[in-house]
Amino acid sequence: TWPKYSQLPSHKDNLEERPTKSYVITKAQSMERWNLINRYSSLTRLLRVTCWCLRAIRIFKKQSENSITGPITIQELEGAKLHWVKITQQSYFEDELSKISTGQSLPRSNSLLRLTPFLDPSGLLRVGGRLQSSQLSESAKHPLILPKKSALTSLIIADAHLKTLHGGTQVTVTFLRNEYWIIGGRSPVRSFILKCVRCSRYRQNRAQQIIGQLPFERVTPSRPFLHTGVDYAGPLLLKNWKGKNSRKYKAYIALFVCQAISAIHLELVTDYSTEAFIAAFKRFTARRGICATLRSDCGTNFKGADSELQNLFSKNSKELGDLATLLSNDGTQWLFNPPAAPHFGGQWEAGVKSVKYHLKRVVGDNLLTYEEMNTLLTQIEAVLNSRPLSCLSDDPEDLHALTPGHFLTGSSLTTIPEPSLLSVKGSRLSRWQLTRQMLESFWTRWSRECLQRHLAIYKWNRISPSLQEGSLVLITDERYPPSKWPLGRIVQTHPGKDGQVRVVSIRTQSAIVKRPVVKICPLPISVNSV
Repeated sequence: TWPKYSQLPSHKDNLEERPTKSYVITKAQSMERWNLINRYSSLTRLLRVTCWCLRAIRIFKKQSENSITGPITIQELEGAKLHWVKITQQSYFEDELSKISTGQSLPRSNSLLRLTPFLDPSGLLRVGGRLQSSQLSESAKHPLILPKKSALTSLIIADAHLKTLHGGTQVTVTFLRNEYWIIGGRSPVRSFILKCVRCSRYRQNRAQQIIGQLPFERVTPSRPFLHTGVDYAGPLLLKNWKGKNSRKYKAYIALFVCQAISAIHLELVTDYSTEAFIAAFKRFTARRGICATLRSDCGTNFKGADSELQNLFSKNSKELGDLATLLSNDGTQWLFNPPAAPHFGGQWEAGVKSVKYHLKRVVGDNLLTYEEMNTLLTQIEAVLNSRPLSCLSDDPEDLHALTPGHFLTGSSLTTIPEPSLLSVKGSRLSRWQLTRQMLESFWTRWSRECLQRHLAIYKWNRISPSLQEGSLVLITDERYPPSKWPLGRIVQTHPGKDGQVRVVSIRTQSAIVKRPVVKICPLPISVNSV
């Protein structure tokens, strides 16, 4: 008997498995639409490659009986150029070509209507115009029409810009009008020139950003010179003695300025070194008190002094005595501005300018000794600390403007001394309360009169797009012409408290440097294109 099966095997189980094949049908681009034009950034290179391609096509189609050999001729280059012009016109002016070829009129809203376009025997769209009777060449009387934005237009503008030796907009447009009429006139040419890297190097368009908020130390009442900025001025020429044949040597002025009340302290130093600055800093703190913060630029002497003072804070040597103890207890914090950013320390830069103003007018070409110069600097210090911090008020009883000297001694340093009050009877407590009341009145006037002048922003008052990492920039250097400025790439941004970038780190060929944005020139190259 035949065996009984509960279920017969399916005929599909033993079939051979074959991999499936997918077929995708794509439409091949015609020869006129190949993307060769997008592969080159030079018109000359594009035309020469096109000539070789057209030669190969004629050889394959056997269109030429003679062997095509030798260098590329002028006729071949002209034919390659007209070939790409025709492709571009067919892509951008398809409707216009269709209507003109059939004898139809263009609508009034068409931008080509005012050019009275026509088709030449080669099928190219040219400007009609009214210069048929002129003695200009045929290409100048009837230039080829090109769209405003196309790959060929950009290459032609770039070639004309180079042939005119990086000429301006008017020169480049005049050169182009001898053969081409670009829709938009000067606009596409000006747009290209603004993106030219070599022209932007000499244009020196530096980056800008809205000015930042004043630091906490500038707008908060505090003890004079608790928050201090420091800078150097000089060199000055001094002589050893007053007699004849005295030797000359250089000296410098260390300027300390209080960030709150703009009071100034001057120290004369005879060396531009770390040791000389530390000595001047000791004299300053001995008379004005220890600083909580000390700001300066990135001078080499300041950098060295910072490391020396850090070692000083960490040691309790016997010879330094109380000074080392006070410094270590208070812990003066030294803050450095970004390199090549003098506008970050505008307060002490203005102080240096004021000191030089008086020094040049008093000394002139004379040579002073150390004692004479030190005495003169002390007098200049008194004059600068007596300058008004704000304009005189309208109060008829207010006879004196508020000066830094009011916070230092209670009055202007150049005023006539008041009569002695020793004979006036009064308790010690009432005199102390009177002194405190005077000091509080000074700070009240400072808050009401001095701070108000910082409300208006007269420079850098617009928010600009922040620089991005990866952008190519030029680092300005006033010692060299723009052609020698180093090229760099932004590797890090340092935004402020308001989120705006005013300082960036740039990688150059030799090192990574930190610069403010006003000292760099961004190149017109997008981050995605590099």
